[in-house]
Amino acid sequence: MPEQRKPSNDAVDGEEIRTDDAPHVDSIPGLKDMLRQAELNAQEHHDAWLRAKAETENVRRRALEDVEKARKFALDKFAGDLLAVKDSLEAALATGDNASLESVKSGVELTLKQLVGVFEKNAIQEINPLGEKFDPNLHQAISMVDGEGEPNTVATVLQKGYLLNERVIRPALVMVLKGK
Repeated sequence: MPEQRKPSNDAVDGEEIRTDDAPHVDSIPGLKDMLRQAELNAQEHHDAWLRAKAETENVRRRALEDVEKARKFALDKFAGDLLAVKDSLEAALATGDNASLESVKSGVELTLKQLVGVFEKNAIQEINPLGEKFDPNLHQAISMVDGEGEPNTVATVLQKGYLLNERVIRPALVMVLKGK
């Protein structure tokens, strides 16, 4: 008599799984555990991703705030240094009519010395190109003049120029020698 098969209570895609036809049925609880573990891992990875995304957003926001503060307060040190120069100028003016020309001149010289010190401290360099070859990157020619010397040489400096950390903030206004 042929062997009679018993239907199983497990079903996959609407079909019954028969234990005698499916030797792997015992592994279904193992598969369920593996699926559960995979879901837990997926949830952990999703949570880690969300935390990393939030941390990245916080870093970006903090960096933007730092850049804004740096821009806003970039002149803080320089402005503080200039306050001493302003105080010296105000003190010179407060001396009134009793001050001699010589004392006013010495006060102005001391104030200028203070200002030059502030410039040095803050990497501001003077451009005074008298006698140098004309450089359009550093100088602005107002006119050309006749004179002795090599053509395209700075003959007169009308206004000194300035560099801030090697970058021109004001070119020197100059008059340049013409070629013969």
